[in-house]
Parts: sequence; structure tokens; C-alpha cells
Amino acid sequence: MSDAPNRFEGTLHDVTDARVAIVASRFNHFIVDRLVDGAFDALVRHGVSRENVVLAHVPGAYELPLVVQRMAKSGKFDAVIAVSAVIRGSTPHFDYVAGEAAKGVAHAMLESGVPVAFAVLTTDTIEQAIERAGTKAGNKGFEAGLTALEMISLGRKLSSAGY
Repeated sequence: MSDAPNRFEGTLHDVTDARVAIVASRFNHFIVDRLVDGAFDALVRHGVSRENVVLAHVPGAYELPLVVQRMAKSGKFDAVIAVSAVIRGSTPHFDYVAGEAAKGVAHAMLESGVPVAFAVLTTDTIEQAIERAGTKAGNKGFEAGLTALEMISLGRKLSSAGY
């Protein structure tokens, strides 16, 4: 299927004019700040102007969907990046927060038609979160920045083709 004549794939080099909103929680900020830095780094390294990136803070992961949806529906952004860290505790609270954040952010993306990259860590321990915020497992915020750019590019290609 790799030789299909109507194959569409996003790239990272044709989106320097992209406008991106990052919505980040303040809870677990010592992890989230590193993820935000990673997302911003990915965008800027690939040519997005610093002035085209907006950062909004929400209290926690549970509040992400409302602001993600608002940014996505504003018509001012080509993509949104949702950033948070939910670390399992000794109660079922983790499951509710992580699940509702994921469901709400997905709903905002589907309802608005604007790509939303999901950089919400859901880990069992603080050590696992640290690993995913810039140490052994890379920086999931950086990966989300790349995902946002690729989705913007793919969306533009699909639109140009009439899809």
C-alpha cells in the first residue's frame, strides 16, 4: 500500500506559519513545566514563530477539556496541545481524573475539527513521570509538539485534496 497514488501523510517542514495553543495544568507543575518546555521547543525548532504559540494554564487535568475546547473552537489555532501529569495515588481518584481528561480532550478535538495532541502523562509513580518529562523515556511534550505539527500538515494536505 506504500505506493498508493492517493497517500496522505503529514510532515514537519511545511507548517512554519502554524498557530498553536498549549493548555497546561498547574497541578504537578514540576513535571508539567518540563513537558511544556518540550512542546514549545519542538514547535520552535521546526520553524513556528514564538509569537504564534499561546500558553494557557488550568488548575488540573480535569479542567483541561474546557479550555482545550475553547481554544480549538476559537478559530485562532491550527492545533492545541493538552499537557498535564496525573500520578496514581492510593485512591481511585486517578482513574476518574485521567479518564475524564482523556475523554473530554478527545471530544473537544472531534467537535471542533482541530487536532489536539495529548501530552497527559498517566503514571504510577513520580519517577515514571520524571522519565517521560525529559530523561530516560524522552520528553512526551516534545513528542506532542511534533504530533501537532504533523497533524496540521496532514489536515492541510487533506483539505487541498478536497477531503
